[in-house]
Amino acid sequence: MVADSKLVSYANVTALLAAGVDFIAPVPAAQVKDEVHAGLDLAQAPVVDWVPERDARKPAGEREAYRVLEDVHTLAGPHKRDPVHRVRRILIHSTAVAAGQRQAREKRLARAREEMDKLAGAAGGRHYKTPEKIAARAGVIAARRRVSACLRWSITTDEHDAPALAWHFDQDVLDAEAAVDGWYAMLTSIPADRADPAQVLIHYKGQGTVERRYHDFKGPLAVAPVFVQHNRRVAALIQVICLALLVFCLIERQVRCTLGPDQTMTGLYSDNRRVRPTGRMIFYHLGELTLRIGNVTDPPTVQITRGVQLHLLDLLDTDIARTRWPQT
Repeated sequence: MVADSKLVSYANVTALLAAGVDFIAPVPAAQVKDEVHAGLDLAQAPVVDWVPERDARKPAGEREAYRVLEDVHTLAGPHKRDPVHRVRRILIHSTAVAAGQRQAREKRLARAREEMDKLAGAAGGRHYKTPEKIAARAGVIAARRRVSACLRWSITTDEHDAPALAWHFDQDVLDAEAAVDGWYAMLTSIPADRADPAQVLIHYKGQGTVERRYHDFKGPLAVAPVFVQHNRRVAALIQVICLALLVFCLIERQVRCTLGPDQTMTGLYSDNRRVRPTGRMIFYHLGELTLRIGNVTDPPTVQITRGVQLHLLDLLDTDIARTRWPQT
């Protein structure tokens, strides 16, 4: 089971361990202190031999890289009598996540710097005549720009009781924040002899495919709530829908596999751009196929109206000359 951070609670983990269900889920950030990530040695973490699909065509130096370490996560219950669970914790460093966090921090600091400089220039003026007003405004800036941890300021007055503001960012706090950039943690119950930390990360990266199938379940298949009298009817409906979803996924998979490593094609959109075909687009084009009913001497014929339809049928290894037609 691959899930999100909402799975990681004492009750859920207890139930999963009791049932013997293997799971992988990210740990909520609040459960792992920054000191844990700051104490990790990135050089000791081995590089994971895995590249995201979006980076496959990029040069090696521009690709997102992952490094992993492993330790144990302790999960205590709400009551003292509850047993303490010790679960494998995979500590992951992502260069893309680190770059994103660094850019976000620089943007926050730049905006806070601009507003604090403006406030320092306006201190003692018409709108900020008292230290209380200056402090209140500085607090608003710190909270809104999320720099409360690193923003330091002091307010002084001259011989005429005119206030002045001096401020700076605490570099030690910024260095501590930079030390944890890119790190996050995941819990798993999979034994180490079945999956090392790198394999656990690769398994987790398949969550996107699962979530996309849930989108297909609610989107193209248009599953909507219905009211039935018995639970067995609900189970039967779910089974039929899952079979439809399976066919939906297999058709998409066969088309992409037949296209080769690139897994892209043209003709799906009007601008003829090269994209990866999805099940929704495949059925959109094949859904407009029509079958001309034949007779004794003229067999039924599939009528092709666009070239992309023929291309998709070829990718699906479908012989349009051998149509299935019920005998009456």
